[in-house]
Order: sequence, then structure tokens, then C-alpha cells
Amino acid sequence: MAEEEKLRVDKYLWAIRVFKTRSLATDACKAGRVKLDGRSLKPSALVKVGDNYHIQKGMEKKVLRVTGLLDKRVDAKTAAAFYEDITPVEETNGYKSMGRASIPMRDRGTGRPTKKDRREIDSLQNDWWEED
Repeated sequence: MAEEEKLRVDKYLWAIRVFKTRSLATDACKAGRVKLDGRSLKPSALVKVGDNYHIQKGMEKKVLRVTGLLDKRVDAKTAAAFYEDITPVEETNGYKSMGRASIPMRDRGTGRPTKKDRREIDSLQNDWWEED
């Protein structure tokens, strides 16, 4: 799709739908959350086919390999042809399991927690945070 050979990394990450807006992609680059070979990139860095980018969005970490250049935002199915997700499995599973483990579960229909229940939930959460 991209006929030109020069493509900015922020525009590329927006086009392949890693970030919802180009501004978010630019901010991530400026904050050092987009890396190539361990170095943080400026938003204006040029993308080349074969580059491996390490991207951090919140707690999620991804490693993407560029397989083609794309300068216009397209649907997700089309965009998937322009990159390869090479994120290690242990990082992917770790991120997914962390999200589930931190939410205390209550039986359906038990109503709101009592004051005693709330104290117990808070103490469990505090114990979990202090382990790190």
C-alpha cells in the first residue's frame, strides 16, 4: 500500500492498529515505550522491513516484526499482513494471567460486601501488593 520508502514509526504503529490514535503512538515514542535494538526511538524514526520493535502499552509488552510498510489505517485483518507478532509466549501468558489474578471474585447474587468482607478484601489486596 505504501509506495514511498520513507515511513515514520509513529505513523506505521498507528496504521497497523497498535495505537488507537497517531498522537498516542507519538507520545509512546517520546516516552521511550517503543524500542528498536534496545534503543528508544523518536516518532520520526524511519521504519524498515525486517525491523523488530519492542512496544509497551501499560502492562502489555509486544514484539512486532515489520513485514511490509503501511501508511494508511486499514481494518485489522488487512493490517495483520504488514507485521508479525513475535512476542514470547511467556510474556503474553503472564500479562493475561496477571489481569485475572488481581480481580477478587464474589459469588453471583451475594449482594454488596459487608464492612467485614471489605476489610478482608482490602487486606488480601495489600498482602498481594507488598509481596513485590
